[in-house]
Amino acid sequence: AAAAGLSYVGGYVINTYKSYNNFLQDKYAVLPAVIILCVAVVMFVIGLIGCCATFRESRVGLGLFLAIILVIFIAEISAFVLGFVYREKVKSDVQGTMRSVFDKYDGKNPESTVVDYLQEQLHCCGVKNYSDWTTTTWFNVTRNNSVPVSCCRQDVKNCTGSLDQPQDLETRGCAAEVELGLQSVISYAMLVILGFAIVKFFAMLSVCVLTCKREDTGYQPLYSGVFA
Repeated sequence: AAAAGLSYVGGYVINTYKSYNNFLQDKYAVLPAVIILCVAVVMFVIGLIGCCATFRESRVGLGLFLAIILVIFIAEISAFVLGFVYREKVKSDVQGTMRSVFDKYDGKNPESTVVDYLQEQLHCCGVKNYSDWTTTTWFNVTRNNSVPVSCCRQDVKNCTGSLDQPQDLETRGCAAEVELGLQSVISYAMLVILGFAIVKFFAMLSVCVLTCKREDTGYQPLYSGVFA
């Protein structure tokens, strides 16, 4: 069950990062999610071994299981720390990369498709606001005093993206929306990892109790004089 839960969290984080891949300069930002998936795979196999060792009360098996749980616990703590580090780096990473992606916009290339999709899905326009488009190459080339149609508010019909009608455009910048989305996903993953790490901690205590449990030999002590 824990392996299935971690697999879902890891897959969810990676899938979310793929949506914003063009705006992330540090490609190692998905490292915590990769660690989570690896831990989930190992946990599924080791969980079966741990169950068998517990039912048989094998001290060797329980000792091995304890060592493996300790390794998994350390991996989860590492993923938690990395998640905290990359959560703080998201803001500077997005701000620095997004402007270069927006500057490559020409309405046809892959970057343009990503930008249009981002603005439509997040209901935003520009990096900080729609005025950022006035400094892009696309704006200077077209010279029509307008922004991409993807900046238009969805409740406005016949919007052309003209800057003469700013009330038809989204006023929120995309950088803040992307940062908020990514930080929310990372925070969610960190909470799940912390929860499983706490479970691992108590699991290690339980294994220690089982391992240190005095085995009953099944024999009764003989006292002198009993058979006299």
